[in-house]
Amino acid sequence: MGEFEVHRVRFFGLVPAGVRCLACHPRGSRLALARTDGTVEVYNFAANYFQEKVIPGHEARSVESLCWAAGDRLFGAGLGGDITEYDLSALSAARGVDGGGGPIWSMVASGTGTQLAIGCEDGSVKIFQVVPEGIQFERNLDRRKGRVLCLSWHPSDTHIVAGSIDFFRVIDLTSGQTVQRIMVNHHVEKAKRECVVWAIALLSSGTVVSADSFGRVQFWDWQQGTLAESYAVSTSAVLSLAVSEKEDSIIVGTSTGATYQLQLLPVRLGGLEKQWVRTKVFQFHSHDVRAVAHSPTALISGGLDAQLVIRPLMEKVQKKSYDAALRKFTFPHRRLVSCARKARLLLFQFSQYLELWRLGSTEETGKDGEVLPLCRMPEHLVQLKSKGPEHIYCSCVSPCGTWLGYSTASRFQLYRVHCDGDGVSLRKV
Repeated sequence: MGEFEVHRVRFFGLVPAGVRCLACHPRGSRLALARTDGTVEVYNFAANYFQEKVIPGHEARSVESLCWAAGDRLFGAGLGGDITEYDLSALSAARGVDGGGGPIWSMVASGTGTQLAIGCEDGSVKIFQVVPEGIQFERNLDRRKGRVLCLSWHPSDTHIVAGSIDFFRVIDLTSGQTVQRIMVNHHVEKAKRECVVWAIALLSSGTVVSADSFGRVQFWDWQQGTLAESYAVSTSAVLSLAVSEKEDSIIVGTSTGATYQLQLLPVRLGGLEKQWVRTKVFQFHSHDVRAVAHSPTALISGGLDAQLVIRPLMEKVQKKSYDAALRKFTFPHRRLVSCARKARLLLFQFSQYLELWRLGSTEETGKDGEVLPLCRMPEHLVQLKSKGPEHIYCSCVSPCGTWLGYSTASRFQLYRVHCDGDGVSLRKV
């Protein structure tokens, strides 16, 4: 092997964006992920969880919720108040529709994938029809005071449950009226602080599962309006919840970075009576776990620490193989650093600007493996800011260091780089 020099670059101040929400494809083949900067990523389960698509973020577009509908169509909604459909071929936001209720906190697709329900700041739940040309407004459901933070459809598409602050309600889709309103703190004596229902699920049996800011996962009989079971899984808030397809396993994420699994197990060996039991706890994250998903073979979690963690369900793995390995996606899969080898320049890509650096140099010599002191420190030459709200998708500097280019979703910019003794100047081409 030939000799080479290793230059340790410790001045790339990249702060990765945290994971805001997840959406598993109904057929379990792909996973959509949205980050706090509006970036949307798609991972392919069949190709070893490869990140196959990245849609760059936008300053005016936040993504609070993602869902798959009508087959392979991906929709997102956020605090901007718009519902956006993403073009997975062009890797851009294809079209958007105003939700009409202010900021959108939650969005879910019906079991058939032909309808979308959104929960808005003004307390309304709205239904949109998914059509070939996009989506169109269908009707408003019963409106109550308080923002709608989470939603869930019944598997038969007959009811919707909507979670808010201190209560949740069940809405009949036929009449559009609220048929049950349950206070989540009615059984707590002297509850002095509000209880936020961060996540909710409506099972096929009619049981409502709620996760709240008191660290509880609760099971409710919504027809009777009574609490069936309650589990204090954490001393901090439970922020996210996902149910398996067979409804026998639940994963929840908390603000301490821990994720918990609850399973429906027989009370006695061989018996028919079953009960929910907290079985496993995992500490894979250092910050809030804002999003979880439950695929047929794995538990998936995403946190504000920017990590995506996929933990296979060992009982679903037939034999020890690469599929049984724990996966942590920490670093970006895209190339964010470009090198001009001849000019000894490095170009660093951030969401809305680029940084051009000149590498340091040394005149010392030494033995193999020694660390040589720098006689010339790395130099920050220029910062190039992108105009407009679109985030930078890709960038590059030429090997000679005289050309610099970057692209967003809609435009491409090229600059001529001129270096002299006084510094660096850029001229737009």
